[in-house]
Amino acid sequence: MRAVVFENWKTKPALTEVDKPTPGPGEVLLKVAGAGACHSDVAVYADYDASMGMTQLEPKYILGHESSGWVEEVGEGVTGLNKGDAYLVYGPIGCGHCAPCSRGQDTYCDNVADMPYMASGLGRDGGMAEYMTVPARNLVPLGDADPYAAAPLADAGLTPYHAIKLSLPKLAGGGKTALVIGLGGLGLVAVQILTAITGATVIATDMKPEAMARAEEFGAITVPGGEGQAERIRELTGGKGVNAVFDFVGVAPTIALAASVVARQGRLTVVGIAGGEFAWNFFKVPYEVDFTSTYWGTIEELHEVAALYRAGKIVPDVEYFAMDDALEAYRRLEAGELSGRAVVTPNGR
Repeated sequence: MRAVVFENWKTKPALTEVDKPTPGPGEVLLKVAGAGACHSDVAVYADYDASMGMTQLEPKYILGHESSGWVEEVGEGVTGLNKGDAYLVYGPIGCGHCAPCSRGQDTYCDNVADMPYMASGLGRDGGMAEYMTVPARNLVPLGDADPYAAAPLADAGLTPYHAIKLSLPKLAGGGKTALVIGLGGLGLVAVQILTAITGATVIATDMKPEAMARAEEFGAITVPGGEGQAERIRELTGGKGVNAVFDFVGVAPTIALAASVVARQGRLTVVGIAGGEFAWNFFKVPYEVDFTSTYWGTIEELHEVAALYRAGKIVPDVEYFAMDDALEAYRRLEAGELSGRAVVTPNGR
């Protein structure tokens, strides 16, 4: 079968032929519907190297940690799953027996250092292939919903949902505001999630007019980047500041913007992994602000994301690529030429 394989550090992935996998005990073979191309993939093959000690990500393996597909075959011990049913794949794979894993929070597995991989598509073969194997536990049902467009929700939906859910106490009640900084694949989904599960006024900001126009379609009030950006955001809150700020970029200027507009006793969550730094001091951030970061989410939360998708509350912006064009999807992702999430459809549509 054809697959996009990460073969070596600091090396572009290759579209190549590999053996079709066989599901082991407790696993399911999926015929892949869609696989999202994510900036995390680019970081793995373009930025990381062996000196960083990230043994769980060492090559080689098939990329694709945002995956969806149909049950093709089940391994030993798997029951209750029917061939042809559509599922979303929860990517993280922990040890399965520590306290975080028992909560479905494999991202924070206590025994991650002893695991051979981090997730499907991150150390273990993922969904950028015609078929993939998945632990049966990691399947989230899609029902009759479109499995192709669902694929990015495994990360681009789950990651903002987790960050927003942790911030719900700051958004409870009337007159609350939320700010989304960065309207890429995650940011636009975040706007939709905030609109769907909170009563907050959603403010969104980006440098791209087309991204802001899309956010407005989802119910956000937009503020363009540039001079007066922070002042305009504060005006929209009546000068009080934003109750919950979500930075989906994570560079130093966006973190500084977030800190300049967050309300006293608000919450600032840096979701973007660009590695920006912020010099905190007692007088630079309003009192009692929760300044935090977050990473991916739980499998329970992915079930909730899938429920919102099935109900039509989340509509991912996707651009489809045939398997022959999978490497072009990554090229365009790196070049910043995509307006939505690139989804590779290894078996066609």
